[in-house]
Amino acid sequence: MELEGYFEFLGPDDIRLKGSRVGIEFLLRDYQEGASLEEIALRYPTLSLEQVHATITYYLSHQERVDAYLARWRAQGQAAWEQQNRQPSEFVRDLRQRVEQQRRALQAAGKLSSPAPL
Repeated sequence: MELEGYFEFLGPDDIRLKGSRVGIEFLLRDYQEGASLEEIALRYPTLSLEQVHATITYYLSHQERVDAYLARWRAQGQAAWEQQNRQPSEFVRDLRQRVEQQRRALQAAGKLSSPAPL
């Protein structure tokens, strides 16, 4: 099988392992953090060791292009996180309010010495 045959190129910022919903960015993050190929395969039981090897081989064969892909993926994730913090959903606002109320109740009862940040 040709190396690209292991992947579905759904868009410029969406490369997944064929037959799964797993993006290559997750495997490559683990690989760059020092996980062995066998460890990565254990973390993603729906993938074969062969698919993990193909992903790393693809990365090493196209490192400049894939590094740019990973940089865009990280930037998009950071932007989404910042947007969510600037404009949290009603559910998140409600949850934060309930956590703060519980924190105040625990402090008033002497069970919590100092407030922890949200």
